[in-house]
Amino acid sequence: MTKEPIMHSDNFYSVDRLVEFGMGVGIAQQMVKSMNHVIANTIVPGAMNPMGSPSARAAFHVILDGKPAGPFPELEVMRLITQGKVSAATYVWTPGMANWARGDAVPELLRLVALCPPPFKPGEPT
Repeated sequence: MTKEPIMHSDNFYSVDRLVEFGMGVGIAQQMVKSMNHVIANTIVPGAMNPMGSPSARAAFHVILDGKPAGPFPELEVMRLITQGKVSAATYVWTPGMANWARGDAVPELLRLVALCPPPFKPGEPT
């Protein structure tokens, strides 16, 4: 008398279960692939994304010595802030603005001011 394997519906090794498992894995791989594509192409505010970052696109025009100057990218504006030539009181204009405005009314400039250390003056206590 030979024993034949019992094929219950809860037996993982049945052909039906293996096919079902394989299809599930294939669907899961497709879902992960599409999610990775969406995540890779999402720009998160504040994140470093060199191609889509604001610093790669932003153009600031500022009033320096009473005259309009620019456009300057964010990194250059940060250098001017560090040197004390630009502050929240400086008038600025960026594309999309109707008129010049003080820097303290422009969120993009306020963010740059907050990121920069204050200018160092020789003779200050360290």
